Amino acid sequence: MKRLKFLGLILIFLFCSVNFQVLADSSEEAAIMSAEDWLSLIDKKEYGKSWDNASELFKKSIAKKIWVDSIKGIRPSFGGLISRDLKSAVYTTSLPGAPDGEYVVIQFSTSFTNKKSAIETITPMKDPDGRWRVSGYYIK
Repeated sequence: MKRLKFLGLILIFLFCSVNFQVLADSSEEAAIMSAEDWLSLIDKKEYGKSWDNASELFKKSIAKKIWVDSIKGIRPSFGGLISRDLKSAVYTTSLPGAPDGEYVVIQFSTSFTNKKSAIETITPMKDPDGRWRVSGYYIK
């Protein structure tokens, strides 16, 4: 009887682990698609629209005019997009300085006409409505 209970616990643990991994994988895919859509707005110089399509956390942390002025002062100097390749995507429920939630930290290896090798780090989060939206963006 003890063996059956032990086996049952192991099966429950394995089932939960597999389900969490499936959730993380599908979340990563949805977040990557959201990030790529958002980055295409930046590539097209639609900076105001990028703010409009960002997460509530993003919008609360930076005013639209400040975001547009900041990105307008930085991004054009890199030039046009040549390539953007997914380097990594990591699902997490906790980030330093951010409220607990669902996040995917994504890195792209990117090449621009004026900057041949850059790393873009973009962090979509799941907003309360269930949609993935960008909550952070860094380029170096």
